[in-house]
Amino acid sequence: MTDGLPPPAAGYHGGELSAQERAGFRPSAARMLPMVAPALPRGAVGFLAAQRVLFVGAADTEGRVWASVLHGDPGFLRVRDPGTLEIAALPAAVDPLAVTLRSPARTGTLAIDFRARRRFRMNGRTAPAGHGLLLAVDQAYGNCPRYIQSRTPGEAPPGAPARLLSAGDALDEGQRRLVATADTFLVASVSADGDADVSHRGGNPGFVRVEAPDRLSWPDYDGNTMLMTLGNLTAHPAAGLLFVDWRSGTALHLTGTATVDWDPEAAAGVPGAQRIVRFAIARVVQVDHPEAPSWSPPHFSRFNPPVADRAG
Repeated sequence: MTDGLPPPAAGYHGGELSAQERAGFRPSAARMLPMVAPALPRGAVGFLAAQRVLFVGAADTEGRVWASVLHGDPGFLRVRDPGTLEIAALPAAVDPLAVTLRSPARTGTLAIDFRARRRFRMNGRTAPAGHGLLLAVDQAYGNCPRYIQSRTPGEAPPGAPARLLSAGDALDEGQRRLVATADTFLVASVSADGDADVSHRGGNPGFVRVEAPDRLSWPDYDGNTMLMTLGNLTAHPAAGLLFVDWRSGTALHLTGTATVDWDPEAAAGVPGAQRIVRFAIARVVQVDHPEAPSWSPPHFSRFNPPVADRAG
């Protein structure tokens, strides 16, 4: 299944190579590249079948990038064959990616088992299929457990429909509070050629700083050295963020542009930071998901750096 959308070229693209060079990671990133497979490994079958959420990222028809989340009972993700993932869910009508995913789209996906601190990325091309999606997999690879807060999902309530709570161009007071106390968010990005990715970011509450109602920043911690998200942002700064209220299921979607501040002095005052990412908000959409499970309070990752008081 390609639906006219070509797969990405093998290897790192120019933005990733540039970011790796800037960070001094080119040799180690080259060694990591073989872990990125062009199909789903056999070991992913059981892992995916057990999951309750799938995070997705894509660019809409106007070029804005969004991150979102799909919910389902265990089994809503099924490996049809090594090149195809069946997703028995679609974004709600009020979701910012609803229209985009009704047609073939380049889509990044990320499955996370929060309880076990395991995650698996699958990027490729989606097409609608009945009441769900088919993902033609171009890239599949696991990520390390660092910075994942352990959570356990409860039972999902009966399926009341999702509803739009608000939309605007800046964060209101409640949204600023959700972001400023978050320990987890998702960031979606695309390459210069349009290939999409969605990645997890985690830390202790307060690691994301609300600089203004339309500006955020966060530290980029030590990772796998491939710098796929930063590589996309280096080539194409459009990005989408997703913050989740883990108790209520409310999803806060932000779209805008992200820039990487490589100045060592900018990161020097932030524990654990290798660089700082700055995000300018263009649009905010908040969606209530009554069908989402309520998650337990987090057990914080032992890898989380402390959060410095950066007031003012």
